[in-house]
Amino acid sequence: METFLEFFREVLKGIVREIGAYFFRKNFLEQVHEKTTLRRRKQKGGSRKK
Repeated sequence: METFLEFFREVLKGIVREIGAYFFRKNFLEQVHEKTTLRRRKQKGGSRKK
């Protein structure tokens, strides 16, 4: 019975660790890579020859 409880405890630790890593990755790391504002293309000045 004691070994089953140790095994169950380790499984729960792994599950909690994976869930924490998932939410950390989703909330913090993806926000860094998102563009917060849309960027406009720079308009080139002057006359253009075709």
